[in-house]
Amino acid sequence: MDPLLEALRLITSGDLYVWNVIIRSLRISGTALLLAVLLGLPIGALVGLSRFRFRSGVVAVMNTGLALPPVVVGLAVFLLLSRSGPLGALDMLYTPWAMILAQTVIAGPYIAAVALAATESVPSEVRLQARALGAGRLQTVLLQLREVRTSLVAAVAAGFGAIISEVGAVMIVGGNILGETRVLTTAIVLETGRGDLGVAIAMGIVLLAVALYVNVLLLLLGRRTIRRPLSA
Repeated sequence: MDPLLEALRLITSGDLYVWNVIIRSLRISGTALLLAVLLGLPIGALVGLSRFRFRSGVVAVMNTGLALPPVVVGLAVFLLLSRSGPLGALDMLYTPWAMILAQTVIAGPYIAAVALAATESVPSEVRLQARALGAGRLQTVLLQLREVRTSLVAAVAAGFGAIISEVGAVMIVGGNILGETRVLTTAIVLETGRGDLGVAIAMGIVLLAVALYVNVLLLLLGRRTIRRPLSA
């Protein structure tokens, strides 16, 4: 059978192997993205809206995170979680949690750096006007964040894109174990090597579809926030 037709058959027929990998990928990457957002957005916004000593050095370190090779992240997490590592007692290596940790470390710097750049671009007049109208510190910060809300949505999209398509780090810390840590990207590598192109193409189609769906969803969310009045 033609590999493309076989791929479509596997997707539409609800093939158990394919859909287990899909669901596991979404669960792992979704959890990692949530953790990265909870960590990266506040850090990026805080640094972007603050002025303090050594700020330039902090910004340089955060921007360097954008160029952090995923395989290096995978190696660092592997050493951290290995039996001889500081967190070896947790026995997390070759589990989904190890993959979540690696993906969180990969996505976090993307989200923080984009949030930092976005909040830095807020005109100082916005803060001054808010304070002149009697807004408190928290209200002023929230107003500044609303000014760049579409960029913050873009930060989340950047983080998701960085992890959903990543293969090196998750292969190192997850091991690509059937039924446990095999995700879309690692399955594509494995099935291509086996010559099972139908399965590999099916995984590839789903991976592209997931990336497109999430980015469209975030785009619609960003547009919705633009149309909503600031007083809402």
